[in-house]
Amino acid sequence: MLTTPAAPVAPPPGRRSGRFALTVVLTLAIAAAGAAGTLVAAESAIDRLPRVEGVSDVLSPQTGTVENFLLVGSDSRAGSDPNSPDFGGIGTEADVQGSRSDTMMVLRRDRETGQASLLSIPRDLWVDIPGRGSQRINAAYNDGPAVLVQTVQQNLGLPIHHYVEVDFFGFKDLVDAIGGVELCFMWPTRDVKTGLFVEQGGCYLFDGVQALAYARSRSYEQLIEGEWRVDGTADIGRTERQRDFVNRALNTALDRVKADPYVAGDLLESAGSAVRIDDELDVLAAAASLRTAVGAGLTTWALPVYGDTVDGNSVLRLADGADALLAHFRGDGPPPPPPA
Repeated sequence: MLTTPAAPVAPPPGRRSGRFALTVVLTLAIAAAGAAGTLVAAESAIDRLPRVEGVSDVLSPQTGTVENFLLVGSDSRAGSDPNSPDFGGIGTEADVQGSRSDTMMVLRRDRETGQASLLSIPRDLWVDIPGRGSQRINAAYNDGPAVLVQTVQQNLGLPIHHYVEVDFFGFKDLVDAIGGVELCFMWPTRDVKTGLFVEQGGCYLFDGVQALAYARSRSYEQLIEGEWRVDGTADIGRTERQRDFVNRALNTALDRVKADPYVAGDLLESAGSAVRIDDELDVLAAAASLRTAVGAGLTTWALPVYGDTVDGNSVLRLADGADALLAHFRGDGPPPPPPA
């Protein structure tokens, strides 16, 4: 089913462009929490956030100034609604059994400077999964969040201090809770598999259903000079578009909270049915620093990779430049030159 976006809107002056990962929308709630006049409501909502059992046992101890959050978007179809306009593009548990990590990012926070960075991990990265052997990294989630955390730590050498997860349906609720997110397109755009459809170039306010179709798109096409042209970068292009969503969504949330501080409570109420977090995470403490970092602008990175084939399957492997970037995210090195 194709979804037609809302009427075009003019891009607001001075709005900082940004980037996205499915689960970073949780940071909308975290970064907005604790606004003046909402602490009591925020604490009540946070107390009701589901915690992930067992994952704390494999998280890294906090020993330095760098704090890393593993942000995970699950592709579980549990709870899919046949009456939803995007049901045809998502399907049911019978159509897609089990769960994989559809999107993964690491949010790095420097606890001394308050600076924050975001790193995309492509789901097709070829890694060694504890107990499974070599597979794409998104398969690690099928054995649970703890195995996924271990896989990231062992293969990338990154300490993971906190875990945050959101599913398809929670993502839509969170986007709707902030009133939608504005996206701009140069040409008509579509993905017939996810239901993404933009009839003509321009800026549009996407609701939760439309935003999910955009975030999930791996068969992204643009109508250029009368011809539908497929984005051949597949998962790489998708993570680039996802990162483009992050700061937009974050800044939209913060703008709304500044205009009405009590919106923070609404965001956290929506998060309660959308996300799961590790039982060590102090949400309000993270909120104080993340609000500052988001206001200054997140630096976003794509993990350098190259394409390869294993047993006839297309996979990705770490490429030149990955070591320096990973060293920065573990706190062992300076940031590489800013991404283009």
